[in-house]
Amino acid sequence: MSYMTINNRRVEFTNEKNVLSIIRKSGIDLPTFCYHSELSTYGACRMCVVEDDRGKIFASCSEIPRDGMVIYTNTPRLQHHRKMIIELLLASHCRDCTTCAKNGICTLQKLSRQLGIMDVRFENNKKQLPKDTSSECVIRDPNKCILCGDCVRTCDEIQGLGILDFAFRGSKMQVTPAFNKNLSETDCVGCGQCRAVCPTGAISIKQDVEPVWKILADKNIRVVAQIAPAVRVAVGDKFGIKKGENALGRLVAALRRIGFDEVYDTNFGADLTVMEESKELVERLESGENLPLFTSCCPAWVKFCERKYPEFKEHISTCRSPQEMFGALIKEDAKMKADKEPRKTMVVSIMPCTAKKAEITRPEHFTDGVQNVDYVLTTTEITRMIQAAGIDLAQVKPEAMDMPFGLASGAGAIFGVTGGVTEAVLRRLVNSNRAEDLEAISFTGVRGAEGIKEATVQLGDREVHIAVVNGLHCASEVLDKIKAGEVHYDFVEVMACKRGCIAGGGQPVPIGPRTKKARMEGMYKIDSTAQIKLSNENPIVTTVYEGILKGKEHKLLHNK
Repeated sequence: MSYMTINNRRVEFTNEKNVLSIIRKSGIDLPTFCYHSELSTYGACRMCVVEDDRGKIFASCSEIPRDGMVIYTNTPRLQHHRKMIIELLLASHCRDCTTCAKNGICTLQKLSRQLGIMDVRFENNKKQLPKDTSSECVIRDPNKCILCGDCVRTCDEIQGLGILDFAFRGSKMQVTPAFNKNLSETDCVGCGQCRAVCPTGAISIKQDVEPVWKILADKNIRVVAQIAPAVRVAVGDKFGIKKGENALGRLVAALRRIGFDEVYDTNFGADLTVMEESKELVERLESGENLPLFTSCCPAWVKFCERKYPEFKEHISTCRSPQEMFGALIKEDAKMKADKEPRKTMVVSIMPCTAKKAEITRPEHFTDGVQNVDYVLTTTEITRMIQAAGIDLAQVKPEAMDMPFGLASGAGAIFGVTGGVTEAVLRRLVNSNRAEDLEAISFTGVRGAEGIKEATVQLGDREVHIAVVNGLHCASEVLDKIKAGEVHYDFVEVMACKRGCIAGGGQPVPIGPRTKKARMEGMYKIDSTAQIKLSNENPIVTTVYEGILKGKEHKLLHNK
């Protein structure tokens, strides 16, 4: 066992990759802008500088720990350096903090307050640059960028896209797409992972709050909400609710207070997806055509495949995503009941994902010329609406969802984590709710946070080879191997965001390792306590197939 001395206290360490990790393990939250444990070490912001017993100052994030090191984290020299760094950042930074999307959760704002900076001595002579509002998913404001490089490395290392990079030099340096293009002119898939790591308001969510407030106030519109599975374990973050706790009942009650007429569960749409996708997998296994079958639930992945690997486009499932299936179902139900409900029906999705905002405008997600889902609000947006309405979610008494589309299975719930779609489909194909069979499926290797997971399951007399992928960089790795004939799979689940929707681009930030773990455990807890484990055992699913969907299954639940 090795040890170092931090602020005159002995701290043991084993295999930590840098001094910063040991300092944080010792209980000292050393500030950083550019450090993320899942990204390469960049060492640009210099906020994590420490001083050794010889007076040497260095960045702790890039220093390899050595036995016997003596470290000081808060000497007068270090305080001076950190304050100067913040002042220089503020000198060239937009100061419209009160109207910024990150107000209250901005790392720059937080550290300015923490270090006691009450005034900025330097004048801001930086030229104002135009905002990029071209994307349907995120907004890029270069005037709020502090050049930490978090978005650049995330887009390159995690997503393998490289949409953003540094351009120009010196005081003119900025983060931008190549040739200063707008995001809509690039191969950006709208996943929002750049927004999730941005410490300021340089990249924020494209807001749809105002139009939703307007339709809620219109008495001639029936507004129906659907809540995605991953939202319920994250929406409580800003209200003091324990991380990962299922706050669905409280959220339902809050939505009714805001003015939503009916509140349903996207998990019901996930149950429909399981039914259709498992059927499609069986058909493709029998025909041998267009294998492997790729999942279609993640719009960022679908766009990525279309742009980067068009040769695999026909391998993507024809199933609509759960939100689109549910939207089509609600609109069809409203059309059938038009004589009883003369008001126009509009569907608002509460999603963990920024890419869902672009998904609803795609032509294939219109049924008979009608848009299936009218608006998408991310978890962050609905949180702000609840706060604007003066509602404390932690104090609201939980309420049940509306029926009939408020009943869903545990299989539908786990769509929010990586491997969840695969596990739900396997449950349907095995068609057993016995505890030992469900446990066997969970131990096939589809669970976990790894970027690429492989599993083999026996279905009848056939071995089915499966890959579960999260993070588009990992998706590229798998697709390249499939193209080269190095691997063979029958079914591939892909999610753009690492660990799945629980860490989506629209979720409350920061999303650190402990938060991700708590959310993942929260999703599996919902499944473990659910009375219905299989999608095909949901009695409302059976009723819907025999009623609203009868003869229209393909039209309402598939893209082609």
